[in-house]
Amino acid sequence: MRAMQALVSSQGAAVVLGLGALALVPVLAPPFYANLLVPFFGYAIALLGFNLLFGYAGLLSFGHAMFLGLGAYGAAVVAGVFRVGHFEIVVLAVTVTALVVAIPIGLLCVRYSGIFFGMLTLAFGMLAHSFLFKFYSLTGGDSGMRVPRVRILGLAFDDLNKAEFLAGPFYYYCMGLLLVLGLLMWRIVRSPFGLHLRAQRDNMQKAQYLGVRAVRFRLAAFAISAAYGAIGGAVLGLRVGLADPELVYWTHSGHLVFMTVLGGFTNFLGPVVGALAMTLLQDQLQSITQYWRFVLGAVLAAMVIFFPRGLTGIAENLAQRFNRKGAAP
Repeated sequence: MRAMQALVSSQGAAVVLGLGALALVPVLAPPFYANLLVPFFGYAIALLGFNLLFGYAGLLSFGHAMFLGLGAYGAAVVAGVFRVGHFEIVVLAVTVTALVVAIPIGLLCVRYSGIFFGMLTLAFGMLAHSFLFKFYSLTGGDSGMRVPRVRILGLAFDDLNKAEFLAGPFYYYCMGLLLVLGLLMWRIVRSPFGLHLRAQRDNMQKAQYLGVRAVRFRLAAFAISAAYGAIGGAVLGLRVGLADPELVYWTHSGHLVFMTVLGGFTNFLGPVVGALAMTLLQDQLQSITQYWRFVLGAVLAAMVIFFPRGLTGIAENLAQRFNRKGAAP
């Protein structure tokens, strides 16, 4: 019990320190780094939902990028086609759309587990990519759809150019959005719903004998993860200014898995840490070598083999060793 309390306390301290450091980036660092971290917020939000499905429900999706693309294209339609330039309305619209799309797909997928679930989600992801790529008149095909600049909290910030807007008001808005959605997800995974998810993940038959309606809980987790993915996709689309079919491609789904494993899917903060590490690592590797994908693959292989609990697992092990030494007489 004391160890668990110490772990929760250390996680809370890490969150406070992390938020403090992120809040200082636009103030102390050049605007480039604040712009660089905006995608981190989008991926972190999406990965909180992805890990509800993967880490807590035990379902690995190979097509989850479909929902990020839905968020980006939803932002393009709402803000560009319908000219509703308020980001709060964009977030609400893509969330509702993600739920509407995820529920029928989830009804077909969540009855399966393991590789069967993964292949079904991959199939739906590839169908979505084909639709976005082929129906040029609706989606713009390989050119994508433009995502215009929007208002946040009703403010347009017309005196700022795009780079200043992203590195300032939009940066802090996305950080606040991540905090709110992170607290909501923390409440979800610590609720009886989260306990039921873990129960069916660990032993499906025993959980069903105890009255856990595994399929319904899996479907709810799938829908929630889709909503988080769409919100993260809207952030990514607004940052780039474009909704592109490559957002939905299966390699982008692998990108999400990479970040989750890198950070550690057994820890609540693991996906957020993985998103930050991946954002910074990819930027540095791209500036050093054209073979950066090879290096990323080697890093992932090393993490899976030597540190299966990811970066947060390494931090937890170091903290436990430090506590043992401090407790020793």
